[in-house]
Amino acid sequence: MLKKINQYLSLIKFSHTVFAMPFALIGFLLAVKHEHSFNITIFLYMILCMVFARSAAMAFNRYIDRKFDALNPRTKNREVPAGVINPVSALLLTIVCAAAFVTTTWFINAICFYLSPVALAVILGYSYTKRFTPLCHLILGVGLSLAPIGAYLTVTGEFSLLPILLSFVVFTWSGGFDIIYALPDAEFDKAHNLYSIPAWLGIKRALKFSEAVHVITAILLIAVGIRGHFSFLYWMGAVCFIGLLIYQHHIVKPNDLSKVNLAFGTVNGIGSLVFSIFTIADIFICK
Repeated sequence: MLKKINQYLSLIKFSHTVFAMPFALIGFLLAVKHEHSFNITIFLYMILCMVFARSAAMAFNRYIDRKFDALNPRTKNREVPAGVINPVSALLLTIVCAAAFVTTTWFINAICFYLSPVALAVILGYSYTKRFTPLCHLILGVGLSLAPIGAYLTVTGEFSLLPILLSFVVFTWSGGFDIIYALPDAEFDKAHNLYSIPAWLGIKRALKFSEAVHVITAILLIAVGIRGHFSFLYWMGAVCFIGLLIYQHHIVKPNDLSKVNLAFGTVNGIGSLVFSIFTIADIFICK
């Protein structure tokens, strides 16, 4: 049983929750600070929504891309193409998690419930985008960017500029690092008529594109700090985050992609955690 659980956790890349979840926590706690009220039940619902939505998106991606994954040497050992989890089970997991996500939003508030199909359309629709646009990385960014504003809505039921700015941070940050993640597949994508920025622009120019997107991330981080009237703790976290953005572009070279996984997973995961810790500390200590 434990082995099967680990297989499903690997299928949905549960460890990658570290990308969006910290920003969801920031959005949630900004709302708590604004409302001067913390509801443990709503907090748990928010966590469940994050888990269900992400699990649905990843399971669906593995189901939709199973034929390409089987052909790609980098992905042929994933659970579905390797036969560890059958495609029907991956699709069933998608349906169950999607239904659980919508059901959970019903218990939060009306706006979260009404917007839940929109969120599902984005995060599930992303899996099709490599078939028709090289901007698929930015669609992924849109999906992840829903985390902070969605978490804010669970508490307030209203939109606000600060969490929207934070969502744009996530959008540009994740869109930029997904371009880096796609670099090793550039030739495979071209050979199989799949779209990606590395396949479209080439590895060197794709890296430049990613750098430009991450420059916008840095600018947005500054805008969030100014708009939110944050203190020194936020700015320490922002400096660390920007420093790690620079570092990942330093270690990934057009002629050396050996550190793509380090940049994509480890560096960005650390950046998300460090930034969220400093920002949350600022919210409750300095504000």
